[in-house]
Amino acid sequence: MTASTADDQRIRLDKWLWAARFYKTRSLAKEAIEGGKVHYNNQRCKPGRLVEAGAKLTLRLGWQEKVVIVDDISDRRRGAPEAQKLYHETEDSAKKREEMAWQRKTMQAAQLPPARRPSKKDRRDIQRFRDQNGL
Repeated sequence: MTASTADDQRIRLDKWLWAARFYKTRSLAKEAIEGGKVHYNNQRCKPGRLVEAGAKLTLRLGWQEKVVIVDDISDRRRGAPEAQKLYHETEDSAKKREEMAWQRKTMQAAQLPPARRPSKKDRRDIQRFRDQNGL
């Protein structure tokens, strides 16, 4: 192993997340890490944390929570197919994500839109109800 290869393996967490295409910019990755949305081996960490192969990352991305294992380390942002080779998602995480997506979809389907827009009287009643209940 050459000295340059050893240096290539020392990558900051925010830079790795950017290269693996979890975030569009390094600053967004840094904000997510500082905000507690990224855990490294089940612990909160700092953006400068050095990433190692085999590490377990828990990422909160919007409604989703992904648990991924770092397979390879890169500091270069490439195409999505190449970026996906840097990590793999655990089976439990994938199942849980799919289940949560299905639940959100069924909940959304259960809420039917109203048959018509509220009339002026309906709007007044709604406003009166909100005022009385402090909403």
